[in-house]
Amino acid sequence: MLKLIIFDLDGTIGNTLPLCIAAFKRSIEPLAGRSLSNQEIIDTFGPSEEGTVNALIPDKYEQGIAAYLDHYRELHGMCAEPFDGIVDILDFAKNNEIRLAMVTGKGEHSTKITLEVFGIEAYFDAIETGSPYGPRKVNGIRSVVEQLGVLPSESVYIGDAPSDILASREVGVPVLSAAWAETAELEQLKSLKPDRIFTSVEELKKYVQQACAKP
Repeated sequence: MLKLIIFDLDGTIGNTLPLCIAAFKRSIEPLAGRSLSNQEIIDTFGPSEEGTVNALIPDKYEQGIAAYLDHYRELHGMCAEPFDGIVDILDFAKNNEIRLAMVTGKGEHSTKITLEVFGIEAYFDAIETGSPYGPRKVNGIRSVVEQLGVLPSESVYIGDAPSDILASREVGVPVLSAAWAETAELEQLKSLKPDRIFTSVEELKKYVQQACAKP
């Protein structure tokens, strides 16, 4: 029986990846004195945004982080709401006594900004954010399962990245791939064979309703 749904954030709950890239460009380019390609920024992902700033402008780290968070908040109108249907899923889960958690690679501060803008922070019983030193989703998923006292087999993780599939499997949590964002890499997701792939939030909503509905 499903007792816990663990969500990723960027590209899963909201279309925030274009926002992240825009904020990195706005904050880092003036400090680096050069332009950055989208791919150059994306290649630093894995660690939190603190890790990205450290990789691109290590000598101006503090300035870079402060500027990034300022621009991230300022530009959040680019993505003012979650994907349509996400809040319906959160409501349905809560109404059916399914716990909700978040495990994201984002840093603590940017995660809080997005959850506040989206108005959904209160839905989550546990939130684990990223590290500047490298990916930590395995530890994050393991942590929320333990915090909330459920078995890995009673949980699911929903994320848009191929790495989410590998992290979930390492903890023994079934994984549902979110492939509805413009940034989703559908063929890569398929190649890793997650438990399910959803190309729309509506498909996920129907799945959750079936999985969570009381007999």
